[in-house]
Amino acid sequence: MPLVLIALLLDLANIVGGFLLAIALLRRLPRVGDDLARGAAKVAPLGWVVGVVALVTGGYYLLSHLFSGQGLFIFEIVGIGVGLALLWDRLTGRGGRPSRESGPSGVGLLLAIFGLLAIIVGIQGLFTPDG
Repeated sequence: MPLVLIALLLDLANIVGGFLLAIALLRRLPRVGDDLARGAAKVAPLGWVVGVVALVTGGYYLLSHLFSGQGLFIFEIVGIGVGLALLWDRLTGRGGRPSRESGPSGVGLLLAIFGLLAIIVGIQGLFTPDG
């Protein structure tokens, strides 16, 4: 698989995974929040696929950059974090948490903020040359 395709998969996994993590905050936006929540509900059943892609591609780049001596980049660290966050319930065997109408708090708020950062990192990765 060409490296450009792996980098594209990592960036897309960061964007889509970040969207799924940040939807708790994004749905509170005026005028577009309800539409974003409906879109997230349609994509949510495939969240585990996005999580696996993020873990595999982030892990690949983490290992390749460590062994080549280039050091760590934010793209792979965020990708691994997105993958772990999306797969956490499956990895630990716990069920999903009930949603709160008043908005996210605690760990949910941290995950939503991390999701917003993952979206930014994914978009940045689309415009950064692969190295």
